[in-house]
Amino acid sequence: MKYRDSVEKSAEYLRLALPLMAKQSTALHPVSYAVWYEYVSGGNLALRASIDKYLQSGAVLDEQTTDDIFQKHIAEINELVAQRVSEGLQKVMADMSSSATQAGDQADQFGGALEKCCVDLDPLNPGATMSADAILGLTRNMIGSIGSLKGRLDESRREIEQLRQDVVKAREEALADGLTGLTNRRGFDLAMAACLIESDTSEYGLSVLVSDIDHFKQVNDTYGHLFGDKVIKAVAQILKDNVKGKDTAVRFGGDEFAVLLPDTSIEGARQVAEKIRKKVEGYCIKRTIDNEAVANITVSMGVSSYKAGESVTDFFSRADAALYASKTEGRNRVTVART
Repeated sequence: MKYRDSVEKSAEYLRLALPLMAKQSTALHPVSYAVWYEYVSGGNLALRASIDKYLQSGAVLDEQTTDDIFQKHIAEINELVAQRVSEGLQKVMADMSSSATQAGDQADQFGGALEKCCVDLDPLNPGATMSADAILGLTRNMIGSIGSLKGRLDESRREIEQLRQDVVKAREEALADGLTGLTNRRGFDLAMAACLIESDTSEYGLSVLVSDIDHFKQVNDTYGHLFGDKVIKAVAQILKDNVKGKDTAVRFGGDEFAVLLPDTSIEGARQVAEKIRKKVEGYCIKRTIDNEAVANITVSMGVSSYKAGESVTDFFSRADAALYASKTEGRNRVTVART
């Protein structure tokens, strides 16, 4: 979601949004603010209508309702794409309806003509006037009409497929990190939910590794944020290159990463993490300004395996604790979480 409001306008929206947020039972976090920013700015009509429905009933927005509104009206798909898809579908349906109507009219005419043929070709009917050529002409017209209908339906099918692809692309973009192309936090949450459902039937269960770049603040301070972005993209590419199948590489933001590893034992996850760590350690990243190679880019990692019945928070917290252990014990290492 891109915002182009001026500082003055956004400050006014902030002033309007805060009192409304304070009346709800939702904490004052970024998701809540995004919802109410959209509400007071007035540009997201569907969101405004949804919230007004709650307010008019005397209800307040709780965490779940706020998140549902955010996912439906802000995060899921941007408004312009949704509008284009809606308009496109309406056009396709109108074209198909028009084509069907024309074909129906042609069929009615052809049916009437055939009935007349039956009368005109009756040898006992002295007034028969329709010739075989006339019947052939009518048949050809009907064949042409059917062919035209098929062409229009084929074109409508292609348009619907393109609209479907637009929706898929928009959804993928909504779940992707803008800098690296990795899955973002919302995509991680969806992937985690799917993995947990499948983990009951998995031979090895579900594992996760979490990671961040060692001394990343120092890298930024020394070489600048543009180089820092280059380091982040390099690490992200290594993650992409070393996961496969159903594995999901994620960037949470900043220099924090994770990889979901379904159907992977804790030892298998440790081996993946160790492979990634070594790849990063040996990777040569050069500064754009002078092509100087910068060494000592490393990552610390923590690995945990899901235990049946534990919450997602506990599962991830164990991996996070293992990451913290890697950092406190010297960095540039992989630590397996305690079971």
